[in-house]
Amino acid sequence: MTLHDLSIRPRIDLLEDIFGAWRERIGADYEGYRNHVYRMVHCCGALHDCSAEDRDKIAIAGAFHDIGIWSDHTVDYLPPSVAQARAYLAGGPREAWSAEIERMIDLHHKLRRVRDDASPLVEAFRKADLVDFSLGVVRFGLPGSYIGELKAAFPNAGFHKRLVQLAGGWFRQHPLSAPPFLKW
Repeated sequence: MTLHDLSIRPRIDLLEDIFGAWRERIGADYEGYRNHVYRMVHCCGALHDCSAEDRDKIAIAGAFHDIGIWSDHTVDYLPPSVAQARAYLAGGPREAWSAEIERMIDLHHKLRRVRDDASPLVEAFRKADLVDFSLGVVRFGLPGSYIGELKAAFPNAGFHKRLVQLAGGWFRQHPLSAPPFLKW
């Protein structure tokens, strides 16, 4: 496997612009979610050879991929996350990216590989989220040292603990059902 951009950018302006509108709404989970997005955006760039346009698509998808947790206060957060990304892109210069970014968000918890030759970013994004979700146990060839550097630069800040709380609530109410965000 070929690795790509292993640099660490402490600030990504597009992400910060999007997050600015959400900081208050995300509240106490803000730092954890922001840092999760930064870690996965960096992993995506390391796993995929990205153009400047690709990096912007990844940043937008990253910012919105779990946002439905806070916008709609639900564990079934993929549809509202897609809707928030669509609304952000609507009428703007990047509106043509909507379908691809929607697929990136909608399929980021797919358990099997995404076979989408039209958009390799969809699979790269899925892998990047899984790297961070698994705390680096699943790495898709990324060096453990790189994962460690990302964790140091962008600390967890309770993000995974919050995910466990949310999932626990789902499983108490639906003990025999997979969470709605999982895709086969």
